[in-house]
Amino acid sequence: MGQASVGHSTLSAADDVDDKGTQKMALAKNLASLIEESSDFDEKKPKSRMELKRSYEFRIKKRVKEQYVNGKFQDLMKKVIANPKTLQDSYNSIMLNSNVDITVSNNRLSFESMAEKLCNGNFDIKANTFSISTKGARKEVLVLPNLILKVVQEAIRIVLEIIYRPFFSKISHGCRSGRGHSTALRYISKEISNPDWWFTLILDKKVDACVLTELILVMEDRIEDPQLYDILRRMFDAQILNLEFGGFPKGHGLPQEGILAPILMNIYLDLLDRECYRLSMRYEAINPNFHVGGDGSDSKLRSWFRRQLKDSDPNHIVDSKSGPRVHACRFMDEMFFAVSGSKEIAQAFKSDIVNYLQNSLYLNVDNRTEILPCEGHVGVCFLGTLVRRQVKESPAVKAIHKLKDKVKLFALQKQEAWDAGTVRIGKKWLAHGLKKVKESEIKHLANSDSTLCQISSFRKAGMQTDHWYKFLLKVWMQDVEAKAAESEELILSKFIAEPALPQELRESFYEFQKHVEEYVSSETAAALSLLPNSCSSAKSVTITEIVAPVSAIKKRLFRYGLITSEGHPRTNSLLILQNDSQIIDWFSGVVRRWLTWYRECDNFSEIKLLISNEVRKSCIRTLAAKYRIHESEIGKRFDSELSRIPSTQEIEHEMADETSEAFTGNDALIYGFPYNGLCLLSLARMVSQSRPCNCFVFGCSEAAPSVYTLHVMERQRFPGWKTGFSSCIHPSLNKRRIGLCIQHLKDLYLGRISLQSVDFNAWK
Repeated sequence: MGQASVGHSTLSAADDVDDKGTQKMALAKNLASLIEESSDFDEKKPKSRMELKRSYEFRIKKRVKEQYVNGKFQDLMKKVIANPKTLQDSYNSIMLNSNVDITVSNNRLSFESMAEKLCNGNFDIKANTFSISTKGARKEVLVLPNLILKVVQEAIRIVLEIIYRPFFSKISHGCRSGRGHSTALRYISKEISNPDWWFTLILDKKVDACVLTELILVMEDRIEDPQLYDILRRMFDAQILNLEFGGFPKGHGLPQEGILAPILMNIYLDLLDRECYRLSMRYEAINPNFHVGGDGSDSKLRSWFRRQLKDSDPNHIVDSKSGPRVHACRFMDEMFFAVSGSKEIAQAFKSDIVNYLQNSLYLNVDNRTEILPCEGHVGVCFLGTLVRRQVKESPAVKAIHKLKDKVKLFALQKQEAWDAGTVRIGKKWLAHGLKKVKESEIKHLANSDSTLCQISSFRKAGMQTDHWYKFLLKVWMQDVEAKAAESEELILSKFIAEPALPQELRESFYEFQKHVEEYVSSETAAALSLLPNSCSSAKSVTITEIVAPVSAIKKRLFRYGLITSEGHPRTNSLLILQNDSQIIDWFSGVVRRWLTWYRECDNFSEIKLLISNEVRKSCIRTLAAKYRIHESEIGKRFDSELSRIPSTQEIEHEMADETSEAFTGNDALIYGFPYNGLCLLSLARMVSQSRPCNCFVFGCSEAAPSVYTLHVMERQRFPGWKTGFSSCIHPSLNKRRIGLCIQHLKDLYLGRISLQSVDFNAWK
């Protein structure tokens, strides 16, 4: 009985354990099913272009990691790049760049055949290229890849990005994950504290065999793959790499850049980034004026180096501001340097950098660039902006300036009212005087043999007096010595009305204007002396400003036919033949590019006014010229369509929309989208049935209803003002005709695709 009870209790305990295990298994299955359901839900959820490209890169990344053996990546060409799955993912990435739906893409490529040729080393580079050249005696040739070679280049680019991205320096900002021109400008304006000198360096070097050999030597430290280097050399021999330092602004997605140019340039110039770190540590550590305490600006690592070099003497105290600091920032081949210290230190640092670029990296450097002081209004040009130092105004000074502006505006209003009143008095005087003059009394003043007199004799009765009145006015103007006057109204105001006014009134008005001018032109320091001590004793703070070149933007607008030489909005005749929505999309593309490029600038309000006054009005006038109706009617008819061009009040909302995945994600994956140059296309002709034309965008099989002519407005060498315009398209593409479907024309105008997506060999 006892054994039975014991056995029964044992079985019941076992059953309890089994029940608990069963419950745990059921709970685990339920959780697993929830995970599966959530994953199924995520798969059903449509992915954006950026998410899809990241997924393709993640799949290739797994294949790349499998080839990491003995501290190096081995056989990447055979095992990864020449893999049909990698080529398929690279092809899909190109289709996403072209904004083509990969599910309906007309894919006629055989990835197995491509992979086999790459593995065997039989892939013919030159057979997969085509060249276009300029017309005339001086031919400039541009070699471009076809779709097959473009897929291979994209596969190599993704593999190199995966390998080198974790090792790039923080100095580098161009075409990198989470970095771009905005982060570079933000670093300069926010992170660099109290620089004394700054300068930029200009490179000028088209990659030759020497540079390519050095680049491959750098890559051999991490990658052991003779086949990969062989195909890079063959691309160089076929002139398909198109890698040039200082030739054109990078990152705009222009055809001559080549999709391998950004990653190869970053790999090569990463040596410069590391040299900058080494030199900065040397200049900051070996400092005769060393202070451990400081103001907190020196890092602990620098302090440790300095203590070691100063024989661990922590009591060595001097002025904390005397310690030199070196800052560097690089966006592709544009380099910015700032130095806190003496000019001799800045000159020595610049000399070391130039020597390293010339002797170690074999790059040509324009050594005429000057080292400029940071104080004052002199700035340096970097990334199409002007970087300068300005004194930040205190609230008291801002209030004084605001009061000055109000006084100046009030005086201007009074001056305009005074001028309008005197002109009105002068006109009344002239009208009264001319009414009293008879034509017979002044007829003897004119030359009867003159052409005007002979013509006036054939006029109808009552029309001859116009000529005599004008003649009499000319004689009178000579009497009052008003030949240099700008207008008749100024004569009536200054020579007729004002002298007739009471002297006390005139003196009182001009005395008021004189006091206003003295107050407006007075120094702020003198005004601050009148403030309470608590307000005037505040220390002035100097900040770094990023300024957009408004004058350069206006000059580019003039070249694009959007404004006149005087700066007034005008009709863009090259767009008139296009559809209404296409015209508005082109102008909207101008605005979007400006919002993207200049959103970090301190004078962004001026850019808003340019958008509101010039670009928007130019669009309205273009539509008005197309329909030959008044501008006010265009505003009523296209009110909803014109809302796509944001006004001054709508710009902030537009910026919030634009700072989505395309502008905050991986700058390498979206190469060319945020900064792509704006094209100016004119309608060449409608496609006829006798000669049909498909869209030239890679992967698009839609019919192109129209053929467009690509206009290159100017060819500008680096460094230039980057304004969101295609100032550096290769001249061989000028007047090139391309066929585009309606959707891809819109995408090109709005910056959703770049010229990298256009197959210029599609229609021979």
